[in-house]
Amino acid sequence: MSVIKTTVRIAVLLLAGCFTSQAQQYSWQHLPQVSKPVFKKDTINILKYGAKADGLTLNTISINKAIAACSAKGGGVVLIPPGLWLTGPLVMQSNVNVHVSRAALLQFTDDKSQYKLVEGNYEGHAAVRNESPISGTNLTNIAITGEGIIDGHGEVWRAISKDRLTEAEWNKLVASGGVVSENGKSWYPSQSYVGGLKTPGAGVIGNGRIIKDNEPFKDFFRPNMLVLTNCKKVLLQGVTLQNSPAWDIHTLLCEDLTVQNVKVRNAWNAQNGDGIDVESCRNVLIEGSTFDAGDDGICIKSGRDEEGRKRGKPTENVIVRDNVVYRAHGGFVIGSEMSGGARNIFVSNCTFIGTDIGLRFKTTRGRGGVVENIFIKNISMKEILHEAILFDMYYGGKSPGEDDNVNDQAVVPVTEATPSFRKFYVNNVVCNGAEKALMIRGLPEMGIKDIHIENSTFKTVKGADVIEAQNIFLKNIHFEGKETNPLINIQNSSSVTFDHITYGDTQLLFKISGKKSQQIKLLNTDASKANSKVEFSSGAAESALTGSK
Repeated sequence: MSVIKTTVRIAVLLLAGCFTSQAQQYSWQHLPQVSKPVFKKDTINILKYGAKADGLTLNTISINKAIAACSAKGGGVVLIPPGLWLTGPLVMQSNVNVHVSRAALLQFTDDKSQYKLVEGNYEGHAAVRNESPISGTNLTNIAITGEGIIDGHGEVWRAISKDRLTEAEWNKLVASGGVVSENGKSWYPSQSYVGGLKTPGAGVIGNGRIIKDNEPFKDFFRPNMLVLTNCKKVLLQGVTLQNSPAWDIHTLLCEDLTVQNVKVRNAWNAQNGDGIDVESCRNVLIEGSTFDAGDDGICIKSGRDEEGRKRGKPTENVIVRDNVVYRAHGGFVIGSEMSGGARNIFVSNCTFIGTDIGLRFKTTRGRGGVVENIFIKNISMKEILHEAILFDMYYGGKSPGEDDNVNDQAVVPVTEATPSFRKFYVNNVVCNGAEKALMIRGLPEMGIKDIHIENSTFKTVKGADVIEAQNIFLKNIHFEGKETNPLINIQNSSSVTFDHITYGDTQLLFKISGKKSQQIKLLNTDASKANSKVEFSSGAAESALTGSK
């Protein structure tokens, strides 16, 4: 069945309220289809074009010639044989599979003069960037395969704070050169970087500014390591991509993207060191891969603010399964640049260890965009620093409720710039260790809607917050918390159902606040196990909660 027909069928079932039975089963049985590239068996060894694995010779011209020649002959395989291959930027071509042998290290040079300034994309906006170590635009049928290592030499590009290094690491870094900030707390790669940091609008193109105007700040425009734009039938398989200057893998406006058994390794303190960012792409499979990232691990995006809304290209029809994420800011993430929307995304059988947040969904006012039809099951988490699951529409800022406990002020108008999170279906999450099990925090003018979380266990310090939300369903959930006063905090939220909730020692089961808090149901739950059942405040009526005694 086609993706379109499947999507329509799912939508009909969801509208009919059949998620827990028919819709859930149907959605997982009819996953999106992703087409893989197919290549001729013809193989070109880069040695044929004069490449040398001596760690000294810059092989940029040799490798690019091999890629271009392979494409010109109708495609095939470009072989990177065992050895250390120093190179500058490489440009992919259609119908070419660049195969990095198991014992090969493709090392990108730290000579920044080899990377010219180009018009690229940064965090959802068109912007000046240094040319990516590997790039491709408007291509069909491309791949990077093998079990070798691709290293971006990112440490020469990134700034870093002193508090993110040991004393010995800091002293070694300062001795290598660069610039230390006036307060002695940060290190920058060069004065060129500092100039870009201090110049408003650095990197902006337009209003009379051209790329050349940004030459004085060249070092500031750190490249993403692998950038593929508007490409179809893409395969990344087996390789290790590590030490990126910024994002490691960035796919933009691509279709039929497969990422299998890839390893991404960025230092935990690598600035903007995302593992993979899939932006405005459709028909995507990410499976069997491992991400150890300095920022978000597996991230879904679709452009930022008005620019993203004008592009109008959601990321859709995505399968993410059998992956492991270490020490990232988020294990699986949507946002915050999601202005084109995201939909029909299926995440299953993933493990997150030591990430800041497990499942992370973030946006803010001004983004716009709709994120919907997100299906998640069988997620294991360990040693999460903050929330196991986070829905946050105040990314980058504080909600009014953080300061005054509950906010009943007049809401701002809903416009095309108002983001929307809705129709998330989460089943079988087990979290062993986190600061908080669940945070749902919507906007007063646009609450988070239709969140279903079932059959899950959270061993955390704190329980759950439900703030500015509607149609929230938690069923068969066990909370094991240390600070449970309250276990569940509800602010200005309505149509919230808790069905068969179990918990450990709890002082206060519910704290309910705000005049908008209504129709909160507690079903099949023994509320007598808590020292106190409920506390009402800030205008919440006692009639707001009904159900188990």
